[in-house]
Amino acid sequence: MKINPATVLIVEDHQDLAANVGDFLEEGGMTVDFAADGLTALKLCSQNHYDAVVLDVMMPGIDGFEVCERIRGELQLDMPIVMLTARDTLDDKLSGFEYGADDYLIKPFEMKELEARLISHIRRHRGEMDTKSLQIADMVFDPKTMRVTREGETIRLSPIMLQILKILMRESPKLVTREKLETEIWGEDTPDSDTLRSHLYNLRKLIDKPYQQHLLHTIPGVGYKLCEEKDL
Repeated sequence: MKINPATVLIVEDHQDLAANVGDFLEEGGMTVDFAADGLTALKLCSQNHYDAVVLDVMMPGIDGFEVCERIRGELQLDMPIVMLTARDTLDDKLSGFEYGADDYLIKPFEMKELEARLISHIRRHRGEMDTKSLQIADMVFDPKTMRVTREGETIRLSPIMLQILKILMRESPKLVTREKLETEIWGEDTPDSDTLRSHLYNLRKLIDKPYQQHLLHTIPGVGYKLCEEKDL
């Protein structure tokens, strides 16, 4: 079972288990990041995009329930969260769901089952995201009709520019690296760097140049952000 490029945050204070989960998911084509405690997890979630979070319940400092609640509340993030715990009571499971978890696995668990559940949740979440209209300032992108407007006027974009715009708007106001853009659009068959730069140049001419407020920003040597200037 495969999935398009996906990045998963593993929040687990037992290093051996975290490493085993990470190795297994990477073998399946996912990119993984690690946090050994809740505060680090919250910081990483506020700075990076993750397609899903694997979250241990029992950790030093703040536990997984609080981390889950703060991801949903403070950070306003809706990526799938799969909680891991050695406690298998019904009350524990219900607590996880009440705090915003999407799924619950009891330790010990099969790696293949964790991978399968992650893939299922990520695919479902991406499908839901693909139908939601995206808006930054006065620019609106409707994924169902692939229509882009600014100040109420339709902007006609090429298929590649639409893909770039969708990724940047989905991640806004976070920064998106050049590597992430290239991987999401072209997969392993990444063209030379001038190709992406050319598409971004043409995209900027259409969505920014005719308007007073510029939304597409280049962060030299790092990547790109689509946001209002106050969010830079």
